[in-house]
Amino acid sequence: MELANGQKDVVDPEVRAYVSSLVTALGGSGADEDGRYVLGDDALACLRDLKRWLKLYDEKANRLDVARCLADSNLVGGDLLQILASWPENETENRLKSKIALACLELLVPLTWPLEKDHQQMTVNHHRHVPYLETAQLGYKRSIINFDGARILHTAVRCALPSIAVDIGDRSTRDEGIIKLLLYFLRNIAMIAPPPNIQYDGDEAEISRSATIDAYDYQDIFQVLLAVSSTIGEDFNTQDVVVLDVLFHLTKGVDIEKLFLEEKAASNAKMDELVRLRQKEAAMLRSYQKDAPTRHNRFGAMAWIQREDSKRSTISGQANITNATKGLAQMDSTKKFKPPRRAVKTETGPMDFDTPVPLTVQASKHLRAFVEDFLDAGFNPLFNHIRKAIDREAERILQYHPRQFFYLVAWFLEAERVRRRSKRDAKDNRKIAPEELDSFSLVASVLNQEMFVTLNRAMDTTFENKSWQDLSAAMKCFTQILLTVQEMSESPLEEDQEIAENILNRIFYEETTHDRVANITRTYKDQGFGYLDSTTELAHNYLRILEQYSKQNVDLQVRSRRRVRRKKKAAKATGEDNGIDNPLDDSEGEDEAKAERTSSERKFDFKRFAARFVTQGCVDTFVTFTAFYNDLKPAQLKRAHRFFYRVAFKQDMSVMLFRVDIIALFHKMIKGPEGLDSQASHFKEWDEFVRQILKRCFKKIQERPELVVEMLFSKINSTAHFLEYGYEKQTVTAKPRAAAELQVKPGKELDEQIGIVVSALLDKNEADHVSWLKEQLFISERERRSWEGLNAALQADVDDPFNEGTPTPAVEPAKPPSIPIKTDDPKRKFAIFKNGQLRLLMTLVGFQYIGVDDDPDGLWVVPSSLSANQLRESLELIKKFEFSPPTFDDGQEAGDFIKRVSASTTVRKRATFDDEDNSIDEDEEEFLFPAGGPTAMKPSEALKELKKKRGRRRREGSADGGIDEETLKKRAEERRKRELEKNRKIKSDLFVHSSDDEPDEEKDKAFFAAEAARAKARAELMKEFLIAPKPDAVKKLFSNTVEDDSDEDALPIARSKKTKKSKKRPSSAVSNDSDDDLLPGVQSSSTARDDSEQEATDTPMSSPHTRPSKPKKRKVVSDKEASDEEALSAHTSGPKSSAMALDDDEDEEEAPVSRPARQRVRAGFIVDSSDEE
Repeated sequence: MELANGQKDVVDPEVRAYVSSLVTALGGSGADEDGRYVLGDDALACLRDLKRWLKLYDEKANRLDVARCLADSNLVGGDLLQILASWPENETENRLKSKIALACLELLVPLTWPLEKDHQQMTVNHHRHVPYLETAQLGYKRSIINFDGARILHTAVRCALPSIAVDIGDRSTRDEGIIKLLLYFLRNIAMIAPPPNIQYDGDEAEISRSATIDAYDYQDIFQVLLAVSSTIGEDFNTQDVVVLDVLFHLTKGVDIEKLFLEEKAASNAKMDELVRLRQKEAAMLRSYQKDAPTRHNRFGAMAWIQREDSKRSTISGQANITNATKGLAQMDSTKKFKPPRRAVKTETGPMDFDTPVPLTVQASKHLRAFVEDFLDAGFNPLFNHIRKAIDREAERILQYHPRQFFYLVAWFLEAERVRRRSKRDAKDNRKIAPEELDSFSLVASVLNQEMFVTLNRAMDTTFENKSWQDLSAAMKCFTQILLTVQEMSESPLEEDQEIAENILNRIFYEETTHDRVANITRTYKDQGFGYLDSTTELAHNYLRILEQYSKQNVDLQVRSRRRVRRKKKAAKATGEDNGIDNPLDDSEGEDEAKAERTSSERKFDFKRFAARFVTQGCVDTFVTFTAFYNDLKPAQLKRAHRFFYRVAFKQDMSVMLFRVDIIALFHKMIKGPEGLDSQASHFKEWDEFVRQILKRCFKKIQERPELVVEMLFSKINSTAHFLEYGYEKQTVTAKPRAAAELQVKPGKELDEQIGIVVSALLDKNEADHVSWLKEQLFISERERRSWEGLNAALQADVDDPFNEGTPTPAVEPAKPPSIPIKTDDPKRKFAIFKNGQLRLLMTLVGFQYIGVDDDPDGLWVVPSSLSANQLRESLELIKKFEFSPPTFDDGQEAGDFIKRVSASTTVRKRATFDDEDNSIDEDEEEFLFPAGGPTAMKPSEALKELKKKRGRRRREGSADGGIDEETLKKRAEERRKRELEKNRKIKSDLFVHSSDDEPDEEKDKAFFAAEAARAKARAELMKEFLIAPKPDAVKKLFSNTVEDDSDEDALPIARSKKTKKSKKRPSSAVSNDSDDDLLPGVQSSSTARDDSEQEATDTPMSSPHTRPSKPKKRKVVSDKEASDEEALSAHTSGPKSSAMALDDDEDEEEAPVSRPARQRVRAGFIVDSSDEE
């Protein structure tokens, strides 16, 4: 439809006619009423009809035509506000006017509701009406908060007072709706702001944040918000999220430092800001004056550069020619190709909290008073209630509510810290109680473990979903919690210090928190400056507080989930084992639990953690942040400076900063153009830092010229380590471990064991392994059968009866060669190495493993002992159980019959952890010296002691009514401990004496002279016996040999503690058993034993060549016996005998030797025994 002026109407004419008639019938002002607004006869019905039009046509049809017609007809400013203003406060009981006022409120809420722009669901009507309605809402807000006739917001509160006065248990659904209507109206007024892409024609001061705060204070809205927030959970329940909305739109972007400045301090701060801006302007002018034009350079100039591709680049102007920086900048600006720039991912809508908002002095005063009252009364109830609603994902919690929650928690925590600091710095004479100043109970609801769980979960979720604004709010919250807890730790109250210590321990205990902070810092790309500021602030404060805390707590432990070993039996952990035998013994279970505890906690190393931030991603994040150095505050510049200082000097990785763009940025910050103000307080530290970085860079280039090329690129950790230290970083790779050795529980036959393992593999959906094993068995059986056939043919040719004339040499039957098992792919190879059940099945069918344990390249073979029939039988068994697996009683599965090999038969392997020492257990202690034998006690005394102990036990048993099992175990444990303590005290007095080092040459000469005479006599006697054996000589030989057996001059031989004593019959020709008699406390039995029990091997403690330093006791014998012994000694010392040979060369180096196994000797000849094979 075209209007009279030729414009086309964008609204349906019929709809406009209906709506306009309703607005006209609502009422109006006339001259006869002195300009006062007069309601129509059916004003209440007209208001309700307009509400129905908004709901049925605009909301359901999604057209916005009715809202456009109401905006054109000036319903809000011309009718609704006039009607609300006509309801005076002294007529609160007037039901008609209260109903009309409530009907006006029901219209104001949808008309001021924020307009959402969903580009996927927007229609043509939305694109037509939304810009117009946004401008109309600005007019609505200006009219409402600046209305002269009455306090509109206060009147809206009066509409909901009757519902608020009703107890929460007695409120109806209508009462709850009216309360929500009021809060939504307050939310809408606080939320309306000029859109970023629309120019507002009116005065923005009338709708600014300061005007809204002044109106809320003047119309007592702050009191309503305090009343609702302080009684959340008692008088109000579901209204918490609406109050959260109002607080968010009132406080977002407000500078807290300026908010809590006193008037005098605020004026001084403004003056300081003006001085800072003047200094910045002066610095800019000084930089311009370096190349300012003079009267001599008013003539033009042009220079050109010819490049390699015959193209020319030109620059004009004398200033550009004399100044290299300006010349290059102009050359870059003239390039035709400009790379496309991606749109910055920033929030510019009503949920943006990074844009700073200035406040007037009066608005700051009002907001400060409200914030202080809210911290004192409403902070804990409101945020605790909302946190619980977020945890249980209540229906009223929308997608943006967690973002508002975390941002407000951070904002109010910072406000509390600034308020406390301002109170400490106040110079008035007020006396402040220590509890009021130092207690942090006002914000305790966000410093508990439940809040940390919610925060960590939100950070993980938003990081994974790439919800950067939500993550930014969570990071701000986490940062302010850290700063608040740090301030708590410095509180003079011990209770606050203990709470802060506990909170920091909980935060830093989880290694996932450390990983999360490092990952967020490393992965910044183009999420906007607000997100960048939150990221760098979190990383800076987290590193700083963690470093300080780790220095105070040297034994800080962190829980890591990377090395936790899962228990093999979940049934035991849940108590649902149904009486099944535990596959692991108790001691192994205790070791496994200990290993789990040890692996889950490890000692924290701050330097190792800080190395995670020395990556190119983290450095790039802070470089991007530093590039805004002209717009950063001194605290933000200090944050970047501390990070670069930590990287270059604390972590000794300055090579990470040796990149062309980073060096150029540092140089520009100091030397310009547009560098840092040289008069600023932070300029000096930046100047010194850049100077040291450049100095190191030049020095490193001289050491490693390849750095010149590497400065063009980013550096990975290995490259940076090589450039910094000159060698590659040594990395230790963990050695792979094979699967644990398994076995089928005892009591099963071989075929049953194969069936159990096959069924277990099928239960785990590993039928492909079974099929592969069948294929290997089939191939091996065919190859082995062909070999057996060929071998049988060769044997038949050897046994040919026609070859009787020519004798055929006997040929030993050859063994078949081993058949290697071949894997078809790497996955199969890995399964053979890591699948314990597959390895068990291969072992059951007879395969053997060849190679070193835990070697992934080990070889499995079919051994020679397996015949083709055996392989065929194993193949048939697997096929049988594959299609008809065994069944078990009581709901058991095949896996329940498979267990690990007991630790008593295998060497237990211990896992090595970061903080575990390699000490052995007390029960496995090996003592250096054995016990010194039985205690010297007479038999009579021992008998008396035994009777005494038995009598005491009998009396104790009769008195106590019998000794229970626990007492017996306790006594046994005490005896074991006493025995261990006694064994530890045993010293080396058994073997080493102080007199051993005293030399005695005369005794040595006498001893060796006697030994030489005896050896000569024995040699002559043996020679006589070998030439012409006589009965008398045989008797002499045997008698002398036996007597030699008991001679105490034999060399002392010490036994190994792990070998059994060897005993010989007295009839043996040569025996050294009498050597044991030389050791005190070691008894030798004289009972005869079979030769089959004589296989123990003794190890001498010293070489037979060792010269004894202590005289030996010699046995007195007759001259005849001595001569016989000498003859026998001479014979046994011949070159062929190594058992009793003595070397005459005393200068030969001493070396311990092993004594061979004793052999049977008869009449001087060695006789082999079949038992010793």
